Amino acid sequence: MSMLGEIFAWWGGSTWGTRWTITRQGRLVGSDDYGNTYYEQRSGVGPHGMPRRWVMYKNLSEASQVPPEWHGWLHHTVPNPPTEETYVAKPWQKPHQMNLTGTSAAYRPDGSILTAAKRPRATGDYSAWKPE
Repeated sequence: MSMLGEIFAWWGGSTWGTRWTITRQGRLVGSDDYGNTYYEQRSGVGPHGMPRRWVMYKNLSEASQVPPEWHGWLHHTVPNPPTEETYVAKPWQKPHQMNLTGTSAAYRPDGSILTAAKRPRATGDYSAWKPE
């Protein structure tokens, strides 16, 4: 990314201002398997009476890159980060996958203009609503 992009474009990753703020006010708590790093406010509290928590994305700023164990900590759902306790996924949980919308791996049902598959025929179990 160009220097101008790093200064002004938050969607391409962290800006200089974000890195400066986190360096001054935050302490490193840990990182996840995807290379994202997590920080918490060193002293004081944020506007909601709790210390602020941040994530610095390794790549693009995309919230779906945060795995569930860190999501709970970021949103103050759990008090301790996954680095301080053992996170065990529930048996029904699938492995974390970021949002694939806009990529070639996005879900495209039969009948979509982006697939060659034809839409299945109606089964007759639908009846349209008619006002009386």
